Amino acid sequence: MNGIRLTLRKTLDVPVEAGNISPRVFAGRSLAEIEALPLRRGNRSTTLSALFDVTGTSARMEEEVAITLEGDAAKLRWIGHKMRGGQVMVKGSAGFYLGEEMSGGEIVVEGNAGSWAGSLMSGGRIEIRGSAGHYLGGGYRGCSAGMTGGSLVVHRGVGDNAGYLMAGGVITIRGNAGQFTGVRMKEGHILVEGDAESRIGALMTGGRIAVRGRVASILPSFSIDEVRSRVRIGDERVQGPFYVFKGDVTESWNGSLYISIQSNPHLKPYESKIA
Repeated sequence: MNGIRLTLRKTLDVPVEAGNISPRVFAGRSLAEIEALPLRRGNRSTTLSALFDVTGTSARMEEEVAITLEGDAAKLRWIGHKMRGGQVMVKGSAGFYLGEEMSGGEIVVEGNAGSWAGSLMSGGRIEIRGSAGHYLGGGYRGCSAGMTGGSLVVHRGVGDNAGYLMAGGVITIRGNAGQFTGVRMKEGHILVEGDAESRIGALMTGGRIAVRGRVASILPSFSIDEVRSRVRIGDERVQGPFYVFKGDVTESWNGSLYISIQSNPHLKPYESKIA
């Protein structure tokens, strides 16, 4: 694995469109060619070398390229855009659209990530060791689907609308989740190990959402179906027991919510409705 190290020269004061910071783009390029890659800083064009000290060597094949980014990259957007292989390590935080349209490879962020991390991804793995913003693994208005494959892991909390339009893959949230988790979800799996705010699974037509913490409430368009001792989320068997709710009835009955019994004593009245 060949490595390129990018070190920010100073704190960024405006957003930077950094889609060229990707193994897909670095592969087969010399150090001088990488330094000359264009970026967009605010409303002005710039180059990689104007913002970063660039060291190391690249590789001919994308899957052999490893990029390490040092410094506060919270204003860098589209890191790892459309990557199909290789590795990106962010030694700090990352901005919006991390790994957008990613189909392979791995991105690890040691800090936080902005909104739309993993948007439209179809493969590969993203790990965010801090928190993430809104629309994790989601799509955009007018899209038919958001995330369709791959794995997204966030070690702390996430904002609203995680898994919006999700149609495949696995999202694991080790902390708490905001409102509308899994909204309009079609397929795939979401695991929330912490608490989830209201409207979980709204308008979902398929897939599974499991919550090990407390949920604020269950939408009236979901009906309790049974109790399960565990649930399979991706390759992981998650121990319960769980209440299983089916819905959203406004769309179909094909979505499933697995809600921890132990963490949600306020849901006990639902037990009388189990057939």
